[in-house]
Parts: sequence; C-alpha cells; structure tokens
Amino acid sequence: MIKCVGHASCFELLPERVSLDEWGYPIIETDPLPSGLVSHARRAVAACPTLALRVDGKVARKR
Repeated sequence: MIKCVGHASCFELLPERVSLDEWGYPIIETDPLPSGLVSHARRAVAACPTLALRVDGKVARKR
C-alpha cells in the first residue's frame, strides 16, 4: 500500500534530496544522507501528514 498522496511537504523541507514527478509525487534519492541533511530529513519525515516517510539511519561518512 502506498501511503503518499502527494502533499509535497517533503519536497518543501528537503529539496536537496526530493524532486516531484509530473503528478506532484515525490521522487526521493536513496543514497545515504550527508550528515548535514539528517536533521532536515527527520523534519520532513515528521511533517508528512500520511506518515509515508522514514529515515533508516544510513548516513554518508566524510572521507
């Protein structure tokens, strides 16, 4: 079941990692998050009205 209904709050809060398709649904990059974006990603997850997002803990490490 797909929970997302296209509110696009994730795009508004995390445009560095989220784009929108032609119908307004998010396309989310699946690469590990840079550590500087983790708090932004968590904010986007918390703002999702349908609870369709999660942060799974994969954070890119600086080399």
